[in-house]
Amino acid sequence: MPRQPRKQSCSSVYHCMLRGINKQDIFFDKKDYLEFQSIIKKTKEAFFYQLYSYVLMPNHIHLEIKDENQKLSQIIHSMATSYANYFNKKYQRVGHLFENRFRSKNVENSCYILNLVRYIHQNPVKAGLTQMSKYAWSSYVEYFLNQKIENKIVDTDEIFSMFSSEKEQARREFLEFNKKRFKFQDSIELLEYEMRNKLTDEEVIYFIKEMLGIENIQEIQRYNKNDRDKMIQKIKKIQGVTQLQIARILGINIRIVQRAYAKKQIIES
Repeated sequence: MPRQPRKQSCSSVYHCMLRGINKQDIFFDKKDYLEFQSIIKKTKEAFFYQLYSYVLMPNHIHLEIKDENQKLSQIIHSMATSYANYFNKKYQRVGHLFENRFRSKNVENSCYILNLVRYIHQNPVKAGLTQMSKYAWSSYVEYFLNQKIENKIVDTDEIFSMFSSEKEQARREFLEFNKKRFKFQDSIELLEYEMRNKLTDEEVIYFIKEMLGIENIQEIQRYNKNDRDKMIQKIKKIQGVTQLQIARILGINIRIVQRAYAKKQIIES
């Protein structure tokens, strides 16, 4: 099947993720991290996009990009190709460095934008590497130091303005916001799980509960037909979930799931 075109975000903001093939590390030393930061700067100059936040982890990358020119695929392709060429030459290897096509999610509102900034900045903490302010390879350093850092690559002003019109007050509120423990918001965490080909039943149940606000999954069995079909269609939007898995988790016949999904396709055609 041909790939479906990416849907445009109404805010023009996207959460993008690149991961090393077979989950291998893509950064081995300081020069590797600096090279990717340099590549980000070059692509910004070439494609005129804004970068709200990023983190370079040992085997994957998160980027929060505002792309009003609808060139997201070109931006990420340019980054990935440039870095892969550098990496392969340095480490005398050939072949792909990153897994398949990059992943992206539309970021549709300011609440999601801010929660995504926080989620990205908390990645080193979540991985047990170090504190946000001590991790050199994320945008948090630019927000934390603000005017004290040279060669900035992150567009901090728009994010700061969401907190206060007074710059120092905005910075203080932003830093306090980032310290708060991240809570599931607008399916941000789902992107990492979708990097796999399939989700476990436990993960699917977790996302159903969090995304749809359902405590007891079995309640869906007692919904009327239209409500049940709508719920199945929402669950099917989670990439990596199979129809058989949905039937097993909900405790309903696979044919009910198939009919609900077929109905959705007819409506959209």
